[in-house]
Amino acid sequence: MFGFLKSKDDPTAQATAPATPRPSWSERLKAGLSRTRATLNTPLGELFSRARIDDELLEELESTLLMADCGIDATQWLLAELKATVKRDRLETPAQLRKALAEALQTLLAPLEQALQADGHQPFVIMIAGVNGAGKTTSIGKLAKYFQAQGKSVLLAAGDTFRAAAREQLVTWGDRNGVTVIAQDGGDPAAVVFDAITAARARKLDVVLADTAGRLPTQLHLMEEIAKVRRVINKADASAPHEVLLVLDANIGQNAVQQVKAFDKAIGVSGLVITKLDGTAKGGVLAAIARQCPKPVRFIGVGEGIDDLQAFRAGEFVEALLGS
Repeated sequence: MFGFLKSKDDPTAQATAPATPRPSWSERLKAGLSRTRATLNTPLGELFSRARIDDELLEELESTLLMADCGIDATQWLLAELKATVKRDRLETPAQLRKALAEALQTLLAPLEQALQADGHQPFVIMIAGVNGAGKTTSIGKLAKYFQAQGKSVLLAAGDTFRAAAREQLVTWGDRNGVTVIAQDGGDPAAVVFDAITAARARKLDVVLADTAGRLPTQLHLMEEIAKVRRVINKADASAPHEVLLVLDANIGQNAVQQVKAFDKAIGVSGLVITKLDGTAKGGVLAAIARQCPKPVRFIGVGEGIDDLQAFRAGEFVEALLGS
């Protein structure tokens, strides 16, 4: 009785309601960045509809970029680039300035576009860190799906032994993806990760995703514990970890810069995962990161779905951010 309609003309005919096609990643990205785009585009629309480029326009553009959390350093760099372009190319209209802004922003973000290649080691060990609430454990589940789609075998290490909910959440993601999870109640997180690497090597698995307990950069003794996890990973495999990902919640804006610096000092961050871009008006923080603590942005997330974590592409990001 559900999902079928019988035609009056043909009692044997059956029809089903057409499935709604899932939006493409670019459509989801644009929708996910809508709040940041609104922060930018409302004033930008007014600015770029003016008759000419003048100092007042540039001053208001500066305020707009700061509101989107681009940060002082990146904002000043972008304005300097725009002023140089206006002079060099003799730009006259705000529409030309908008195009120049998109090009400057893409130039700024392009160095962050470095895809993660989990090759060259078996297992390829990825250590994942971040503060509580950043979306770390959820991101691990999505990453497992991402690597499985590449035909790689994956093992998860529940290294957050301090939070039972994190362990249970990771086990749930493992069940959903058909992935083994190495976990234990309480105990030493470094030991859990060590066991996971040993198990992955014995089973000839491709990727180990090692969760770690959430840490605030100000909790120095806890940051030392996560540094210990890295040292133990290195004992299990002298070439590991092969990637250290820091998961950042885009909602925290400029605090993300401080987190990158603190975690990098403690564990040597090699890449970033930016989550929750769909829930913030602060998507400009990537510009701040590019200027103050440039690290490859391996993935960005704009939703809760298992495939809502995708590789970062600067041009695609800028287009979704500024619109047409």
